[in-house]
Amino acid sequence: MNAVNPFSDTVTALYKDHHGWLHGWLRSKLGCSQRAADLAHDTFERLWKAGATPALEQPRAYLTVIAKRLAINQFRRQALEQAYLEVLAQQHEQYAPSAEDQVAAIEALAEIWRLLDGMPERRRKVFLMAQFEGLPHAEIARRLGTTLNVVHKEAAAALQHCYLAIYSEAAPETARPPR
Repeated sequence: MNAVNPFSDTVTALYKDHHGWLHGWLRSKLGCSQRAADLAHDTFERLWKAGATPALEQPRAYLTVIAKRLAINQFRRQALEQAYLEVLAQQHEQYAPSAEDQVAAIEALAEIWRLLDGMPERRRKVFLMAQFEGLPHAEIARRLGTTLNVVHKEAAAALQHCYLAIYSEAAPETARPPR
C-alpha cells in the first residue's frame, strides 16, 4: 500500500502547472534556452530539497524569487571563475598552474561559493568583510548598520558553519567542534 505524500503532490502539481511558464520566462531573461532549462530544473530541485512548501497564493512569484536567486548565484560564481581565469592568463607560463591545478582551483572556488551560499545573507556579508576584506568587527557593524554584538555572533556562527561543513564531509564523527 502506497502512502500519500502531500508534499510530493504539491511539488508535482507546481511543476506541471508552472514549469513551462518558468522556462519561458527564464529564456526571455537569459536569452538561452539551455541555461533557462537548467535554471528551471534547479529551481524545482531547490523547492524539492527545501522539504516543505508553504501555501502559495502566487506560486509564480514564489518560483520567480527562487529562480532569480539561483541566477544571481550562478552569475556570481561565473564572475569569480572568470576573474580567476583572467589572472591565470596574465601569469607567465613558467608560473602558471597546470590544467589539472586550474580545474582543481575552480572546483575549490565553486565549493567555497556553495559553502557561502548556505549561510544567511547577513552572516555571509560579515564573514566576507572580516575574512577577505580584513575589516574589524566595529567597521563591519558600522557598514551593516547593526551592533557589534550581532557582528560577533554572526562571525562566530559563520566560522562554525565553515568548520562543520568541512569536517562533517571529511569524517562525520569529527563534525562537532571541540569543547
